[in-house]
Amino acid sequence: MPLPRQRYNHAFFLLILLTLVCFAAPKFAFAQVVNPAAVSLNDRSLPLIDNAASIRVPADLNRLQFFLITVDVGNHLWDNFGHTALRMVDENSGTDIVFNWGLFDTSVGVMRFGANFVRGIMEYQLGVSPPHWELSRYQGEARTVWQDRLTLTNPQKLQLYQRLSWNLRPENIVYNYDYFFDNCTTRVRDYLDEAMGGTLAARSQTLVQNSFRDEVQSHYANLPLIAMSLDVLMNSRIDRQMTQWEQMFLPASLRQQLNRLGLLADGEILAQFTPPADGPNPYLAVIALLIPLILLFLSVRKASIASFSSQPGFTLRAPALSYRVLGLIAFAICLFSGVYGSIMVLGWLFSAHLDMHANINLMLFWPTDLLGLMMAMRWTLMGKAPAVSRGCNQLIMLYMALHVVAAIVYVLMGLIGLTEQDTTSLMVFAVPVLIVFALIVSVAGLRPVRSLRFT
Repeated sequence: MPLPRQRYNHAFFLLILLTLVCFAAPKFAFAQVVNPAAVSLNDRSLPLIDNAASIRVPADLNRLQFFLITVDVGNHLWDNFGHTALRMVDENSGTDIVFNWGLFDTSVGVMRFGANFVRGIMEYQLGVSPPHWELSRYQGEARTVWQDRLTLTNPQKLQLYQRLSWNLRPENIVYNYDYFFDNCTTRVRDYLDEAMGGTLAARSQTLVQNSFRDEVQSHYANLPLIAMSLDVLMNSRIDRQMTQWEQMFLPASLRQQLNRLGLLADGEILAQFTPPADGPNPYLAVIALLIPLILLFLSVRKASIASFSSQPGFTLRAPALSYRVLGLIAFAICLFSGVYGSIMVLGWLFSAHLDMHANINLMLFWPTDLLGLMMAMRWTLMGKAPAVSRGCNQLIMLYMALHVVAAIVYVLMGLIGLTEQDTTSLMVFAVPVLIVFALIVSVAGLRPVRSLRFT
């Protein structure tokens, strides 16, 4: 009948189209994206302080002190880079407040705030609070807090005081947050650099050993799944060496650099706790899947013809166990691959997060892999290779073959330097698992049957 054949052709070309989109991702990356991080953001000038003469300054700047507040990393997704704030003590007026650029407004509703965050609309703002309130908050989170006095001259104090007063105006408290280039720590860094006439930036241009990716992996080592997910989802924008200036997006690095330049004094620990312990390397769990996959591959044997409609092929030994193991592994692979692929595609199309655009990892992780969850369920529940038509079998074989070819091209691009993205971990740990899994599915995952026609 023509209708089933027509549906088959439509499904076939839809899958081919989706696959080609994944293949084309790296090509589009080279053609369309200029690495935004390659532009040094320390060239970004701060807005002018309008009506500076209207700002009342302390009568005696010798009695005005600024302190750098550095908060250690936490054990949650949102606090694993740490935190920076400024404390201002004005003995002229008895003022003692902490400036905190890490606040965000959820009054629009949690769902809308979350949707905006995913789309890259991240409006953070400056807030002020008494020191005891800030300290009690971090003590409750079991995070170490350091305080260091900034050794600023009186003209530098005046400039910083005016900038903070300008920032406190209602029209200036909100800013567009960027986790690498405009966060609670870079705000302090930029304001200090302005007060020092640009000398902080000028003395911090030496390249450091780490890339942005290295820092992300290091700071999320206590959350292995998050660390691996960010490694997959973030593109080549974060794969170049940083300067000391750029590394100061991290609170600990800002404190270290300021101390190295002799700009800190009278350091003290306001609260001390043990930092969160690192978790296991998440890629070890990925590569561990190779052991059962290799055993499954070694268990492949020639299948007997079970019925008149069956075709010769291969199956797994001890199918009741083997196919259920294959089903569980397939469920994990298809779920993670499909979800990662979907996030990368949607992030590229709809999000302002530039770190998610044109990711070469789309060659490995395809949104269409989510369709494999249905087959994974069949293997797990049935404990045998499901019977499929010859056309369906050919379609799945083609899909697996394209996956293998894409993985091989991915490795070659990484080895010969056709991509600036760091793909080492995925090449070593994920690619072997994906290739062996694809081979098992192609050889023994399905039982094709002949189409019988009666005239």
